[in-house]
Amino acid sequence: MEIKTARLSICLTTFLMLITVQSDAAVTVTIEHKPSTTPQEVFDGMKHDFRADKAKGFYARYQWELSGPNGGEWWIEVDDGKCKIGRGRINSPSVTFIISDKDWVAMANGKLSGTWAYLTGRFKVRGSHAIARKLDEMFP
Repeated sequence: MEIKTARLSICLTTFLMLITVQSDAAVTVTIEHKPSTTPQEVFDGMKHDFRADKAKGFYARYQWELSGPNGGEWWIEVDDGKCKIGRGRINSPSVTFIISDKDWVAMANGKLSGTWAYLTGRFKVRGSHAIARKLDEMFP
């Protein structure tokens, strides 16, 4: 029996699994990403996406300030291949992201380009842009 799978990069609760059994007894598993609908779902998914190998020897503190009805503050601390994520404020962030809850979720789901959001003023970055870009490597 042949099984085809895709790499799991986000918690299985955020995926839909479609299983097809073919007449020759082959099983095909297709995994589709279920889009996040709230900022908390985005951050929960990021916990499972974290690539520790891309964070070796790296230290940074990230802060999010999200406006809107599902807004609030979240933070991520990366310390030499380890990652902590929480709600609230973190002391001395390396980078602070300021964006609406709706736009943050849209960016996470690939529906809004971060570059476009930044250029149009919908997404603000305070701090090192190089450290900000490192997020893409650690949380693909």
